[in-house]
Amino acid sequence: MDSRALGGFTLLLFSFGHLGLTATNYNCDDALVSPLPSTALTSSSELFSTHSPSFAKLNRRDGAGGWSPLDSNEQQWLQVDLGDRVEIVAVATQGRYGSSDWVTSYTLMFSDTGRNWKQYRQDDTIWVFTGNSNADSVVHHKFLHSTKARFLRFIPLKWNVGGRIGLRVEVFGCSYKSDIADFDGRSSLLYRFNQKLMSTFKDVVSLKFKSMQGDGVLFHGEGQRGDYITLELQKGKLSLHINLGDSNLHFSNSHTSVTLGSLLDDQHWHSVLIERFNKQVNFTVDKHTQHFRTKGDSDHLDIDYELSFGGIPVPGKPGTFQRKNFHGCIENLYYNGVNIIDLAKRRKPQIYTVGNVTFSCSEPQIVPITFVSTSRSYLLLPGTPQIDGLSVSFQFRTWNKDGLLLFTELSENSGPLLVYLHGGRLTLLIQKETENPVEISEGTNLHDGLWHSVDINARRHRITLTLDNNAATASHATTVSRIYSGNSYYFGGCPDNFTDSQCLNPITAFQGCMRLIFIDNQPKDLILVQQGSLGNFSDLHIDLCGIKDRCLPNYCEHGGKCSQSWTTFYCDCNDTGYMGATCHNSIYEKSCEAYRHQGKTSGFFYIDSDGSGPLGPLRVFCNITEDKIWTAVQHNNTGLTRVQGADPEKPYTMSFNYNSSAEQLEAMINSAEYCEQEAAYHCKKSRLLNTPNGMPFAWWVGRANEKHLYWGGSLPGIQQCACGLEESCLDMRYFCNCDADREEWTNDTGLLAFKDHLPVTQIVITDTNRSNSEAAWKIGPLRCYGDRQFWNAASFNTEAAYLHFPTFHAEVSADISFFFKTTAISGVFLENLGIKDFIRVEISSPKEITFSIDVGNGPTEATVQSPTPLNDNQWHYVRAERNLKQTSLQVDSLPKKVLEAPAEGHFRLQLNSQLFVGGTASRQKGFLGCIRSLHLNGQKLDLEERAKMTPGVKPGCPGHCSSYGNLCHNGGKCVEKYNGYSCDCTNSAYEGPFCKEEVSALFEAGTSITYIFQEPYPVTKNASTSSSAIYADAVMSKENIAFSFLTAHTPSLLLYINTYFHEYLAVILSKNGSLQVRYKLSKDGLLIFTIDSGNFANRELHHVKINREGRELIIQVDQVLKLKHNFSEIDFKAIKSLTLGKVTDTFGKTDEREPLTNAVRSDSAVIGGVIAVVIFIIFCIIAIMSRFLYQHKQARRSSQTKEKEYPENLESSFKADIDLQNTVSECKREYFI
Repeated sequence: MDSRALGGFTLLLFSFGHLGLTATNYNCDDALVSPLPSTALTSSSELFSTHSPSFAKLNRRDGAGGWSPLDSNEQQWLQVDLGDRVEIVAVATQGRYGSSDWVTSYTLMFSDTGRNWKQYRQDDTIWVFTGNSNADSVVHHKFLHSTKARFLRFIPLKWNVGGRIGLRVEVFGCSYKSDIADFDGRSSLLYRFNQKLMSTFKDVVSLKFKSMQGDGVLFHGEGQRGDYITLELQKGKLSLHINLGDSNLHFSNSHTSVTLGSLLDDQHWHSVLIERFNKQVNFTVDKHTQHFRTKGDSDHLDIDYELSFGGIPVPGKPGTFQRKNFHGCIENLYYNGVNIIDLAKRRKPQIYTVGNVTFSCSEPQIVPITFVSTSRSYLLLPGTPQIDGLSVSFQFRTWNKDGLLLFTELSENSGPLLVYLHGGRLTLLIQKETENPVEISEGTNLHDGLWHSVDINARRHRITLTLDNNAATASHATTVSRIYSGNSYYFGGCPDNFTDSQCLNPITAFQGCMRLIFIDNQPKDLILVQQGSLGNFSDLHIDLCGIKDRCLPNYCEHGGKCSQSWTTFYCDCNDTGYMGATCHNSIYEKSCEAYRHQGKTSGFFYIDSDGSGPLGPLRVFCNITEDKIWTAVQHNNTGLTRVQGADPEKPYTMSFNYNSSAEQLEAMINSAEYCEQEAAYHCKKSRLLNTPNGMPFAWWVGRANEKHLYWGGSLPGIQQCACGLEESCLDMRYFCNCDADREEWTNDTGLLAFKDHLPVTQIVITDTNRSNSEAAWKIGPLRCYGDRQFWNAASFNTEAAYLHFPTFHAEVSADISFFFKTTAISGVFLENLGIKDFIRVEISSPKEITFSIDVGNGPTEATVQSPTPLNDNQWHYVRAERNLKQTSLQVDSLPKKVLEAPAEGHFRLQLNSQLFVGGTASRQKGFLGCIRSLHLNGQKLDLEERAKMTPGVKPGCPGHCSSYGNLCHNGGKCVEKYNGYSCDCTNSAYEGPFCKEEVSALFEAGTSITYIFQEPYPVTKNASTSSSAIYADAVMSKENIAFSFLTAHTPSLLLYINTYFHEYLAVILSKNGSLQVRYKLSKDGLLIFTIDSGNFANRELHHVKINREGRELIIQVDQVLKLKHNFSEIDFKAIKSLTLGKVTDTFGKTDEREPLTNAVRSDSAVIGGVIAVVIFIIFCIIAIMSRFLYQHKQARRSSQTKEKEYPENLESSFKADIDLQNTVSECKREYFI
């Protein structure tokens, strides 16, 4: 192994890590302009000779005291030739001495050749430097990143309103030395090893390159075992292919390819750094780094004989693939500390040169131009008119699907010729009034940002369109008339004045770059255009291509797919689980608690615990049937599993897969108030924890792969089971039932409820290999309830009080969401400041919420106005978001306010102060009221914990029922809790978290339930008082009865209400299936109302409503009015009982002939079916019949010894109806009462 090749590894690994990322920190601040000759400064123009650029050195007072151009506009520039490539770290400017001429803002451009300029960018944005505010003070700017260049241009953007452009400049830096090699596309450098094979487990390769070609191999090495490493340009991107030659894997399986960068064929320098240690690789192109691991098991890269740089010189070697050689320049090429170009320059024997490699960079003198505007940009170039035929060629690159590339009016009435992009396809069109139009289309997806060449040739009646120099696919067409060349050629667009130009643009103007324009086989010098001596133009940048890849880096979050136009990018969020302009916002709620709050019922949901954070959504089951909302995550083995034949040498192991990442589960658990997993171990002569003092025979593994020696029902760190903690084990000498090692089956079952250890990821069992030894285990699903953040709140009691948190870091994406309630007219919810940047959310007036932000382009304010006051002491929801495309604000369900972000300018939000919640740094405009559930970029802020230690702020916030009481339905009462609220359904015939679920019961024949009403007065109050006097005040003014039933039995009693005066109301099904409502009153006697519109014992659900108010009676069945009746007089009073099912009470002296008495006493006349949701209102008060029914059912369930199924006489279709209609709460698991 070559020791020199590895000797510099450690040094390089750390020194190259920041190559080119910051300005050099050694002494590199020499004034570079002052020693230059005056001829080194040139300009676009000069006002007078006394205002020439030769007087533009800093602090000079000769001439007119600085440079001023002939016209003050944005096309002017001042250029400095520094004589050689140097490292530039800073610039300084002044105005023109003693004048009112100075520049207030400017941009910079750099070049190695004085051609093909590059704009100075910072934070991926064309950087605008702040200029001067007077003529003589010096404004100094140090670069964030040093730049290497020979030429520098100052481009004034704005200047003193009362004067002209006036400028004096200085540039600071130092000399820059480098080793450069120029490859012509057929040459390469071979670095040959001292031995046949070079085997390395760590490598560092660093270089810079520049090229106009989009394809070419920069370096390559390979070995006979299949190892190889290749770095190559492919369509302007850089690809690293590496294979460590794992002999155990097929070639394709161990191949690893990673692509970085974009638009790298722009003839500007790009830096590359590759660091490999075993399988770990860091690949950096310019400022973008990708970390990856190579495939396969091998750690070594085995290269035979040599590494080639600039191409692959000997195609056809085993494993070699055909690739184009690199055409361009490479600078400072190091391989494991070896300076390859320096060895080549000194003709060292390790380097073998193939072809023509020179050691200075030849620069092609190609002038690109940029069309900036979609409406005003154009380039006019003259042609030679009336030539028989036509010849035009050019190259273009763009991100836009549509745009006019060329328009010319052909001579001799040949008609106009247009070449344009439409939908990414190239179209040539010749239109002539007297002939059919000639149209040719070529290519697809030509808006891919790559250079494409266009050649148009016409001779006589034949025209040919060739795309990307591919003659084989060229398109041809013929015209009736001969084609003659035009006089004027408009590229990219048309001037506004049609009368002068006769230029027509049926599509939008072109935005993009062009170069190498030839007309009539003659190249056009675009520098002459810039100087005003050739053609004309508008809104062009000449001598630079301003294309930018807005999808690098990809600002579409969570796997969103990026596409772009010239001015912006777009994100496709399909199938990501996120939405918004940058796929930032989760489409799912953060917890089951949040779904419950939306009124959702139980079911499977996706929850996204960290909202817009990096963790993806997790599929869970939300059990929303009671006050505690349970979240359950299943794993791959929740059933009871038998184990035999396991011992310490051959342990039984089962790992659990929750179809989610450990981070997702951890986030869900951390957000919950409580979590548990049931652990059950059934054993027969199989020990569990080997208590009291032995090594355990079974254990489980939890979070962070940590082994745990306690079992369900015990506590962490205590090697016991539940029975050991409760002192209830079968054998008190042991702390687990199974540790008694008995021959009969027993078990240890309990809940694992220490959140920091959950979930269970593995179980290990080692004691089932003895004679007659057997075990069965079960680990239940992960179950949690509560959302610690949803109700996490703080109350701000004074305007000067606030909570402070660490700085909010959200450079490119920020979202803030919270609930608030207040009675104040204004106040700041949240504020974070930077040096210039800031972010703030406030209630600016009783009906306005404002989101203010400044990322360096000036403040942006999004305001939402509410039609009703927001300071109504009700909870309101606010969500503010800022990304690279939009600033938006949402308040409750009001229309969202969206502001589009500028295409250029600063975009990174730089904050450095503390985050203030409920106030500001100035302690002015503080917030009075409550804030809860505060999230920033998916991160939860614990307001309660911080409020405990902050004066003027209290944890929690009372009064949730004022906002959420309306969610409790059907007479349910909202009950305040410290964290949230609950619905008390005691006074309701419904149950569930919102009192919306019907309570139903399944009756067997011969069963009934009765509710005894409390007597209006104690019987002992006055024994001598007549009963009529005792109950005089208990007269019912109305009944409001509603219930549903389903049965196949007739006759059946559904409902029976009686009074202390032996009056009653009964609802029965007659034998023929008709419905009867019977009133027996003291004065009117027996009244029978029969509804015979069908057979109601048809195994379908029917709804009955009986309403009486005063003398008027209304009966509805299945929402249809069936009967109205007016009583002569009614005094239904003193209710004694209400019964569903068989009536056991007698009515004193009964008439055996009375139908009701017969029905009551007949075993066949009781209901066999379902009665659901009985609501019985007396004096406008809801009686709790169904609640009693439910509680009675629960009490009977606990004493039931045998579970009953549906009665045999209920047919299967009837059972299905019951299940389908959701009328029985537990269907086949129902207990009869």
